[in-house]
Amino acid sequence: MTKTLLILGHGFSAAAFAARLRARGFAIEATCRTPEKAARLEAEGIRAHVLDLGAAPGRPFEGAEAACARATHLLSSIPPGRGEAAVEGGDPALAALGPAIRAGAPYEWIGYLSTTGVYGDRDGGWVDEDSALEPTGARGQRRVDAERAWDTLGDLGPVMRFRLAGIYGPGRSALDTVRKGRARRIVKPGQVFSRIHVEDIAAVLEASVDRPEAGAAYNVCDDEAAPPQDVIAHACDLLGVEPPPEIPFDAAELSDMARSFYRDNKRVRNDRIKRALGVRLAYPTYREGLAAQQAAENESHHPAGRPD
Repeated sequence: MTKTLLILGHGFSAAAFAARLRARGFAIEATCRTPEKAARLEAEGIRAHVLDLGAAPGRPFEGAEAACARATHLLSSIPPGRGEAAVEGGDPALAALGPAIRAGAPYEWIGYLSTTGVYGDRDGGWVDEDSALEPTGARGQRRVDAERAWDTLGDLGPVMRFRLAGIYGPGRSALDTVRKGRARRIVKPGQVFSRIHVEDIAAVLEASVDRPEAGAAYNVCDDEAAPPQDVIAHACDLLGVEPPPEIPFDAAELSDMARSFYRDNKRVRNDRIKRALGVRLAYPTYREGLAAQQAAENESHHPAGRPD
């Protein structure tokens, strides 16, 4: 019997995960927000559904019940606070699809993509998966609430929560920011952020599929929390351009959303993904991740054996 992964919210991370499972023979179904993206996914061989989070519970897209019934594996990457169905104290995907998900059970694996924002601010200190969840704002609290909502599905199959750090990868990295002329080096003394390459996220999720552990939470980050200005400076060095000037945080013009990220300052331990899932990060720091991206881009522009 063919195993089927149903993705709720086919975004950057979910797409990388889906590619790995497709290579293993899984069928992939996914929801997205526009007919245009649905058409692109269908062209790639993914069965796509346009999701309406404001629809009546259980019917956010035509054939929702059948899609959930076909699924052996279920992943949600839909963040809280999106769509009319996103209510305080819950999860928008479950608010819209809960009845269909329950009717389609059991599942071999259920994954929810959360964030390390659930830990809040630790003034640069360390957190692990056993640390208290102390979000600093409403956005972080919505993530905590969503995690708890997914945990209630434990009777449908093993539920795992993946707390992702700042995601980067091809097309969404400091290299791309520098090339687009949007890079800034904003300096807040002592501030660090954790990061994770999209392919390492996919590797963690794939490893979890092979070793499901009901109720588990995993921090998905690399080995080095780093000041954001250092990452930009390194990307500039790789590209051979002068880095932008440093801007003191207090003098920086930032949106409320961007400024809110600087409220949280912590270092995130990733021992559990290595110990429990046997994951070896392909990109243990941003240096390896950016170098690999640059090398791949150079290779695509100048394939081996072709003259310049």
